[in-house]
Amino acid sequence: MHSADLLTKRANLTPNREALYDLMSGMRYTYAELNQRANRAANFLRERYGVQKGDRVSILAQNNIAYVDLLFGLGKIGAVFAPLNWRLTSRELTYIVNDCQPKVLIVGPEFVSVYNEMQNEINVEHVIALEDANLEAAEKYEEALNQASAEEPKRPVIEADDAYCILYTSGTTGRPKGAILPHRQVLWNAINTVVSWGLSEKDISPILTPMFHSGGLFVFLVPLFYAGGRIVMARSFDPDVSLQVIVDEKCTVILGVPTLFQVWMNSPQFEKTDFSHVHFFISGGAPCPPSLIEAWSKSKGVAMRQGYGLTEVGVNCFSMTDEDALRKMGSVGKPIFHSEMRLVDADCKDVPAGETGELIIKGDHVCVGYWNNADATKQSLKDGWFHTGDMARMDDEGYFYIAGRFKDMIISGGENVYAAEVEAVFREHPAVADAALIGEPDEKWGEVGLMIVACKPNQIVAEDELLKFCAGRLAKYKIPKRVKFVEALPYSPYGKVIKAELREKFVK
Repeated sequence: MHSADLLTKRANLTPNREALYDLMSGMRYTYAELNQRANRAANFLRERYGVQKGDRVSILAQNNIAYVDLLFGLGKIGAVFAPLNWRLTSRELTYIVNDCQPKVLIVGPEFVSVYNEMQNEINVEHVIALEDANLEAAEKYEEALNQASAEEPKRPVIEADDAYCILYTSGTTGRPKGAILPHRQVLWNAINTVVSWGLSEKDISPILTPMFHSGGLFVFLVPLFYAGGRIVMARSFDPDVSLQVIVDEKCTVILGVPTLFQVWMNSPQFEKTDFSHVHFFISGGAPCPPSLIEAWSKSKGVAMRQGYGLTEVGVNCFSMTDEDALRKMGSVGKPIFHSEMRLVDADCKDVPAGETGELIIKGDHVCVGYWNNADATKQSLKDGWFHTGDMARMDDEGYFYIAGRFKDMIISGGENVYAAEVEAVFREHPAVADAALIGEPDEKWGEVGLMIVACKPNQIVAEDELLKFCAGRLAKYKIPKRVKFVEALPYSPYGKVIKAELREKFVK
């Protein structure tokens, strides 16, 4: 079995069970109906536009049922799904389109102007208009879908390592890289998530984050379809509306990023929202401040787990129980069931428990490399192990803690300072909303820490107060030498601070 079989198999097992509620259209789809839409998408793309095994198809649109059609439909005919990050500029998108060269590009109404800016710089054979996108001479997506056959398409031979998706990294440094996700990776991410997180057909999850990202596609969408659960799909995030949806649809497992959880807490709806039906929340994308986890636990009594994953190795790499979510605050848990993980030093030798090393991962949930980038593939994949570039440590109970990106590590006076550890201390201060550590050159120490801080609304704190706050919480060499204040930090779509922007602004 490959991931291309997943929706077909589920539709055969539970055809009449509700699979997805589309908040935008108000439509509710059974598994049989979703599978028919995927079949129609596969058939019309192949028959009308000649899409074959290995061809790429891209979409530039906000969350839409078309993402589900394409994800599963393209998999059936061996074509490759390459969604585009609509938060990028037209220049950045032009680079990505020219890199992966999709045969078909589907454009949503919100991004017609962006497409028009790109049009003369890209070479795409066919463009399709989604919804009421005003594109000259472009076929309408739903019209083409409705005219196509709902029968299962004839499938080519699909191997486990064949490309299923190309998802581009955020490109916070250098050019974006297109991670090639093979069929086995998508399937085994689903298996690992269901087994390790204890998901079942009773689980319901909202998609509130962008579906061009691996989080929107693979944290709960594919795993819950594998388990037979239900998805509630929102076009975009609205704090008040989403809280009401969680209650109305009785959602049980919910993905968010730290900024989203903070926005929810600030909503006037939060206090009266009943989360009694929620099994757990999971925070991903960036470290979640302990104060935020404690606030949610205290006010709502809910379990909030911290997640870890990468597009390249699967979005769900660790798991923990609800009981340990508070006891092991700051930990991402233990490795998922079908996976191998190591923490290694610069010579690729294992480091002992309690010491920090680079996290490397092996398993069927790991990608096959980067599109058109043999050098990056060679640097990341070595002897079957994917080198994440993330530094972590493991305690004596086997729980992992992410220390931060290797490239974010500061070497000050010969000592390694891991950004995530220092940032976590700053976030504990009651006036601090978020903090990001970068390094700046220093004649004496080689490099010292510069902390960029965004304060909470109506809160003011002095630099010396924050530095004194670190005393006793951090070793002296880990305490930043300077603090700069900003109104807000620059974030990627999944809540990660874009440190390249901070370095460009603050470091000479």
